[in-house]
Amino acid sequence: MNILQEDFTKLVNFVQHNFGIDLSRKKQLIESRLSNTLKEKGYSDFSSYVKYITTTKNKNDIDLMLNKLTTNYTYFMREREHFDFFKDTILPYLAETKKTSKILSIWSAGCSSGEEPYTLTMLLKDYFSKQPGWDTRILATDISQNVLSTAMKGEYAIESIKEVPPHWKTSYFSKTTNPSKVCVTKAVKDNVIFRTFNLMDPINFKMKFDVIFCRNVMIYFDQPTKDALVNRFYNATNPGGYLLIGHSESVNRAAVPYKYIMPATYRK
Repeated sequence: MNILQEDFTKLVNFVQHNFGIDLSRKKQLIESRLSNTLKEKGYSDFSSYVKYITTTKNKNDIDLMLNKLTTNYTYFMREREHFDFFKDTILPYLAETKKTSKILSIWSAGCSSGEEPYTLTMLLKDYFSKQPGWDTRILATDISQNVLSTAMKGEYAIESIKEVPPHWKTSYFSKTTNPSKVCVTKAVKDNVIFRTFNLMDPINFKMKFDVIFCRNVMIYFDQPTKDALVNRFYNATNPGGYLLIGHSESVNRAAVPYKYIMPATYRK
């Protein structure tokens, strides 16, 4: 199906305003990824679909649309350099500065299907295994309830854990009835708090964060949206805290106050 320019503009503006996602150069992608959905739902053209989406604002249908238009591609230990830095630099810093309260505040923003917060949990469990009493729970958020449902289930294809250390495969994963899948253990699941959250909304959580992971999310945002979001992250970060973004992303250092540490890594 082809989308008329008027409907394309209306849909682009709706998604940009509500979710920060820039689809202004994605006309062909919209047509190719949504055409089957329109047919399945009985639409004969884009006009009636766009009118429905932008007026009724049905959460489930918007969720489906956003899932089709953004790529939730991830796996365990993706961009390993971040996890090495987290293990070797950030965790020793937090273990020292938080030794009185023993409370860590870590946010996986745009957590997709859960591989990132579960990977962080395994690193935390390894590091603090001989130091009892630490609260290492991670907040993991995404705009999509569909991917959060997958994340909370905690089941993954065996291929997705090929990069994890061998002892993790026996300590933090268990077999399922499906021989091609594994499941993270209950202890790993229980360390992650999943919540639906739109990154365009104000960030008003009870605590500020020691570490924020927001990787490969801002690739969908235009520069003003990215600058505004990173400034909101900064205000939600504890002094000395870190922001880690995807290696294909960048921060406009002239517009935000984080200090550059190394590629894709910033500090307050």
